[in-house]
Amino acid sequence: MTTTREKLLDATLRVVVGQGIAKASARTIATEAGVNQALVFYHFGSVDELLAAACEHGARQRIEAHRAALAAVTDVAGLVALARTVHAQEQAAGNVTLLGQLLAGSPSHPALGPATAAGLRLWASEVEQVLSRLLDAGPLAGLVDVPGLARAISASFVGIELYDAVDPAGASDAFAALEQLAGLVGVLDRLGPVERAALRRRVRRATA
Repeated sequence: MTTTREKLLDATLRVVVGQGIAKASARTIATEAGVNQALVFYHFGSVDELLAAACEHGARQRIEAHRAALAAVTDVAGLVALARTVHAQEQAAGNVTLLGQLLAGSPSHPALGPATAAGLRLWASEVEQVLSRLLDAGPLAGLVDVPGLARAISASFVGIELYDAVDPAGASDAFAALEQLAGLVGVLDRLGPVERAALRRRVRRATA
């Protein structure tokens, strides 16, 4: 059974997506959840704390929805292809709108900034696990800052999500560029032992 706390969290996400963060009052959220307004403060203390908790709650829900697909990725090209699929699903579900509202609301709701960052770190952690699995078996193993790359990819995905709202063609071009890079990584993965060793020596020299 859905608890009152979960009802409030889910209702908060629906209100932010449907009406905007400016309309996310205790009364509006409680009405959406079908509970007494006082329960907002009983469970969360304030609307800002509820918004922060809903932000992380939403991120965990979305990650759980895509976790099996992430675990099934076998190469970087597959990761980019999955990113396209996730982009379409998240957009259709209103989660791109949600992210935009959370980022826009951070200055006026102090608790939202750290909560939004925590949600993004959850995504980066999932991407990091996939990258570690993929790169550790290839010629770039140990040569790439995987945690940093995971955060760069996650930040790029957020940017593309928001960019798509004003320039869909540009967002599509960005995904195409990522697919080209994935193709290059695929070429590197198919190098023989001698070529791999030469590549690793050159990369080490270039990054020393």
